[in-house]
Amino acid sequence: MTTKIAILISGRGSNMATIIEAQRAGKIPGEIVLVLSNKDGAGGLALAKQAGIPTAVVASKGKSRAEFEKGVQTALEEAGADFVCLAGFMRVLSEDFVVRWNGRMLNIHPSLLPLFRGLHVHEQAIEAKVAVSGCTVHYVTPELDGGPIVGQAVVPVKAEDTPDTLAARVQKAEHLLYPAALAKCLGGEPEWDVQPGILLSLR
Repeated sequence: MTTKIAILISGRGSNMATIIEAQRAGKIPGEIVLVLSNKDGAGGLALAKQAGIPTAVVASKGKSRAEFEKGVQTALEEAGADFVCLAGFMRVLSEDFVVRWNGRMLNIHPSLLPLFRGLHVHEQAIEAKVAVSGCTVHYVTPELDGGPIVGQAVVPVKAEDTPDTLAARVQKAEHLLYPAALAKCLGGEPEWDVQPGILLSLR
């Protein structure tokens, strides 16, 4: 049975684009059946449409969390999705929604969890004077950024780094890690391109 994947975004969808590319190249088993955004103007929607993938918008602004999540769940069901990837989806989901998708929803976070949960993680890393940072793909659970870890990618933190330069370095690692981690979760053989300065690991 082919796994039907939905990708949830809020912005330009750079991680979404790498997942689409990897799936089209046969590196990720399954079919991407929906890209959904909580913002009508999200740049990733245009990219998904160009790739021929169905899109949907369920606006979060002006709605209660329950109303918003009901709309998201309806869209997922109508698309036939059975696995969800959060890719820059800037909404905290309720426990009820997360439990419904237990073991079938991934997120990518731009730090080496359990370090630096939540927002402003690059500022936190620089302030803490850590030698390395990176990103983590994990299953989503009711605990914020606390679900079981699928894989991590490590990059150096340089003395001259700003939050923006560190974010750009971590994002390159995200684009390698997320497709490989998703492939592993769906029973495929993870593939990634080796790049200098990025250490990747799947659990």
